Amino acid sequence: MVTVISLGGSIVAPEGVDTGFLRSFRALIGQFLERDEKRRFILVVGGGGPARAWQSAYRETAAAVKDEEADWIGIMATRLNAQLVKGIMGDWCSQEVITDPSKVDPFVNRILVAAGWKPGFSSDYDAVLLAERFQAESVINLSNIQRVYTDDPRKNPQARPIDAISWEDFRAMVGDEWTPGRNVPFDPVASRHAAKLGLKVICAAGRDLPNLALILEGKPFLGTIIGG
Repeated sequence: MVTVISLGGSIVAPEGVDTGFLRSFRALIGQFLERDEKRRFILVVGGGGPARAWQSAYRETAAAVKDEEADWIGIMATRLNAQLVKGIMGDWCSQEVITDPSKVDPFVNRILVAAGWKPGFSSDYDAVLLAERFQAESVINLSNIQRVYTDDPRKNPQARPIDAISWEDFRAMVGDEWTPGRNVPFDPVASRHAAKLGLKVICAAGRDLPNLALILEGKPFLGTIIGG
């Protein structure tokens, strides 16, 4: 059984690295690996605070700002975070960090760690491609929001949380265009491919590890199911 987790960079490194979260996350993943010897995880790590900070610096100082260059800066931040996560996972992860999900060696251990690939989308798209490659039924998308809302609740007090939504309706909300650093519950490019595959995506709060345990156990949880 392969479980794909898109681990938001805002959880790993909101500003500096959240070592307390990483320690607890590793312990939780370890519990599930020990409980079921057939269980394996793919962890796709985002850029978080480092990506935003370095992209902001680029936009403030570059003579001519290019989206592709900003994207590459964000991608490099995902790779730094992913290398950290790989190191933390120790012997469970013996393969190098995946930076091209279209070229993946056979899954030989218990955990694969992946990072950003190339400009044009976020690491969410890499998670969808890896779910397709290893026939996972869903992607668990962990970020700094508990659920998807009808609108940005920080700007619209009338925004309502959503328990479940179709890909058609979700894509109508987020559109089709990706811009570097864009903050949406799930990348529009990833959403388009996930919808094509009929893949289910679960959006949930990354730091709520008891809730993540419920998701991994197939029990009722707090979050939003997209598609499926």
